[in-house]
Amino acid sequence: MVASPRRVRRRPGDRIFAGAATGAGVLILAVLAGVAAFLLIQAWPALVAPAAEIPGGEGLVAYIAPLAFGTVLSAVIALVIAVPLAVAIALFITHYAPRRLSQGMGYLVDLLAAIPSIIYGLWGIAVLGPALVGLSRWLATNLGWIPLFAGPASPTGRTMLVAGIVLAVMILPIITAVTREVFLQTPRLHEEGSLALGATRWEMIRMCVLPFGRSGMISASMLGLGRALGETMAVAIVLSVSGGVTFNLIGTGNPGTIAATIALDFPESTGIDINALIAAGLVLFVITLAVNVAARAIINRRRDFSGAD
Repeated sequence: MVASPRRVRRRPGDRIFAGAATGAGVLILAVLAGVAAFLLIQAWPALVAPAAEIPGGEGLVAYIAPLAFGTVLSAVIALVIAVPLAVAIALFITHYAPRRLSQGMGYLVDLLAAIPSIIYGLWGIAVLGPALVGLSRWLATNLGWIPLFAGPASPTGRTMLVAGIVLAVMILPIITAVTREVFLQTPRLHEEGSLALGATRWEMIRMCVLPFGRSGMISASMLGLGRALGETMAVAIVLSVSGGVTFNLIGTGNPGTIAATIALDFPESTGIDINALIAAGLVLFVITLAVNVAARAIINRRRDFSGAD
């Protein structure tokens, strides 16, 4: 007769911790569902309203589309600039810099992440924008055949290019900090084994560190992209908005962003205008959610590689 296995009794502390963890997970889902429900309920009057009642008089799609385009465009510019720099800085801190210098740079990166966004906005409009006027004119003169630099160049520097660079500086410390910690988790035996087999330091980084940290780099990039998509004050201060959809990054006509438009227009809006702004917020919510879902899908496709096999 085979004895039945004994059931392990769970301690009260284990049950309390498991319940608390489960409750926290359910709470996050409930908050997310509540935010989505609030946005949908408040945006519904604008969704069903006649086109003439929506700001601009051309309908909700025509009102939100340029804002969504500007939001995505500025965030993509920031991501294209920030990700390579962040990866390079993280590699320098973890694999090239002396210990004392790497610690100091790590503290500096963390400090940059704590600077308020309005400070970045003031820096962008007072320093970066005027400094890039000359570059914008050069781009318009020599590369004007490219739609991104079609010109004419803005004389004030309050362009989508400047806004994208400001956002890149804002998300750079976030991506760098996360990527740095991921690179530090690379198995030491992999690095030493690669060097022992005759690989140079860059070959070791290319074959061991970067593949191991790929999922972490994607997560860090999506975290920075989420910050760029939702940034408000820095974009509102820097960008000179004239509406419309354009890929011209250095001209005087720039599309706005959803977050900045809500921040600027909400205090003075009433009635259906408020519902239209909340509808724009709903679109931003959907964009952010889609970005995070896509990032999670990409990470899950590479979850089988752990760097320890």
